[in-house]
Amino acid sequence: MVYYSDSELLELGFGKLGNNVKISKNSSLYNCRNISIGNNVRIDDFCVLSAGNGGIEIGENIHIAVYSSIIGAGKVTISDYANISSKVAIYSSNDDYSGEFMTNPTVSEEFTKVSHADVFIGKHVIIGSGSVILPGVTIGEGAAVGSLSLVNKDCESFVIYAGTPVRPLKERKKDILLLEEKLNKQKANS
Repeated sequence: MVYYSDSELLELGFGKLGNNVKISKNSSLYNCRNISIGNNVRIDDFCVLSAGNGGIEIGENIHIAVYSSIIGAGKVTISDYANISSKVAIYSSNDDYSGEFMTNPTVSEEFTKVSHADVFIGKHVIIGSGSVILPGVTIGEGAAVGSLSLVNKDCESFVIYAGTPVRPLKERKKDILLLEEKLNKQKANS
C-alpha cells in the first residue's frame, strides 16, 4: 500500500490531523476540512470518506479496512480503538424508498426526500466485513457487529450482534478495557 506522506496529508486540509496517520493514496477523500483524524489511524486502499456538513470524526487507534465507505450529511463519529473491517458502508444520509419521491443526487432536492441523522460508533467497537450501518444508529462501547449485518437500530455496549437486521447474540467480554489500561500505562512509561 502506498500512503500519503505527512506533508501531503497536511496539504489535503483536514479539520484536524493527528500523528502517525497512514492513508492510502488509493482512497477517495471529499470535504477534508470536515474530517478530523486522531493519532495512530490507518485508512486502506479504495476507502471513500465523503464528509457532509456534520463531518466525520475519527478518534485514535482506528483501522478502516479496504473498500469501506463513510458517506452522508450527518455527523459520523468513530471512537478510539474501533475497527471497521473491509467493505463496511456507514451512511448518515438515506433516500426515501417509498416511491413518493425521486431518488439520487442527480435529481433536484425539491423532488427528493433525503433524511440525515448522526451515526455514533463507540470505543472498542468492531464492525465485521460487508456490514451496512444506517443513519441515526448508535453502536455502544465494546459492541461487536458480525459480518454481513444490517445495523438499522442502536446496539448496546458489550453485546455481540449479527444478522439482517441485526439482533443481539450474546454478551462480549470486557477484557479489552484492561488491555487498554495496560497499553496506556506502557505509552506513559515510554
